[in-house]
Amino acid sequence: MRKTNAATGGKLLGLYLHIPFCVKKCAYCDFYSITDASLKADYTAALIRDIKAYGERCSGYMVDTVYIGGGTPTCLGADYLSRILQAVGACFAIAENAEITVECNPESTDQAVLEAMHEHGVNRLSFGVQAAHDTELKRIGRIHDFAQAQAAVELARQSGFFNISLDLMYGLPNQTQAQFLDSVTQCLTLNPQHLSCYGLKLEPATPMGRENPVLPDDDTQADTYLAMCRLLSRNGFEHYEISNFAKPGFRSRHNFKYWDLSDYLGLGPGAHSFLNGRRFAFARDIRAYISGESIPQDEEEVSDFQRQGEYLLVRLRTSDGADMHDLENRYHVSAAPYEQVFRMLEKHGLAAHEGTRWYLTEQGFLVSNSIINAVVEAGE
Repeated sequence: MRKTNAATGGKLLGLYLHIPFCVKKCAYCDFYSITDASLKADYTAALIRDIKAYGERCSGYMVDTVYIGGGTPTCLGADYLSRILQAVGACFAIAENAEITVECNPESTDQAVLEAMHEHGVNRLSFGVQAAHDTELKRIGRIHDFAQAQAAVELARQSGFFNISLDLMYGLPNQTQAQFLDSVTQCLTLNPQHLSCYGLKLEPATPMGRENPVLPDDDTQADTYLAMCRLLSRNGFEHYEISNFAKPGFRSRHNFKYWDLSDYLGLGPGAHSFLNGRRFAFARDIRAYISGESIPQDEEEVSDFQRQGEYLLVRLRTSDGADMHDLENRYHVSAAPYEQVFRMLEKHGLAAHEGTRWYLTEQGFLVSNSIINAVVEAGE
């Protein structure tokens, strides 16, 4: 991938590309994906068409993060992935130190795919491991086993990748705290630089949502979450966002675009963008996207009032929190109503501050939705 350190007026952009293909749809998944492999060639051509078009529209930007997600990008195969990565490098100005991530599933991450990604500048991989116990993987509809995950991560390191993230899930049906912590411990033996650990949330429209299995209760999941935080802290991980943990220097730079309200462009069905103060998204319809009929939907200009609420909403998900001085400078509002709520939360051990920067504690992260709503409402 061609990279540059040319000046672009300081305008940085995160680029997200959606690959909506899966070998098999997981029972819990609500992301937009399909299993019709016959559309891969046409979809690749359509995505490259939009990469070229938006590359021209975004010529004033420097892309410093690229994230290829899904779906399952690795099931697209080495050839199509190579074409997409080549188009990105040819059509966008890519920063010399850009973080370029591809999501990988163990069963479709082979030598050819890894070599293609490495050749075209990918420098960060995110593996969907989810659990270290095969019975749990089968229960949630995954088609790999843990031995395949171990082999894929090892093959990635042999292929020159040294920034590797693993996804894990807790709160699975019949899962105990000990089982989940064992999954974390086994994943730590793979020496990841980053871990994303999510609680299972069942959407009603998914197969598992319709089945509605019994999940661990809220207290059990809260205890598991805090035990996980302690375990990862002992192993040198920074807890930098509600669900994300990183070794020093390995935070996800692309995800921080979302948490900082920075500009990002998303291409592909279901992909969202926030660009030049406007938000838009493509419909979750691959055939419309391929035909060119899918134009960005729900386009809206985001007012300063909306932005200040969203700033608090996303920043309080991170350990950095929200700086009241920054809030006042960005949106020309008084921070006093927000600080009043924060001080009440501090008394209950749910928030803390350093100077003008307020952040949630790990206990606060557990009830972050209600806390963030209360903080945002204070400014209304």
